[in-house]
Amino acid sequence: MVVDYASIRSQIRDYVTSNFQFDGNAVDDAASLMGEGILDSTGVLEMVLFVEETFGVPVLEDEVLPENFDSVAALTAFIERKGGRPREQE
Repeated sequence: MVVDYASIRSQIRDYVTSNFQFDGNAVDDAASLMGEGILDSTGVLEMVLFVEETFGVPVLEDEVLPENFDSVAALTAFIERKGGRPREQE
């Protein structure tokens, strides 16, 4: 099965927009989610759960780092490295 990383990126962007982005603006893939004030420490924990449940990848405590969770692009690359799969679209 070929993994569609555009689908992973889209699911992350949709999750961030619907759960953390209250102004309705699009989330730039490279924007710092923490630096822009979109995610706080609780939001990061919610993102960890989202990644584990949605893409089927375990997230170890020492992997919860800005280089893995601070942008849509970083999250997509992290999930790709971990061998995650996009959730089937409903």
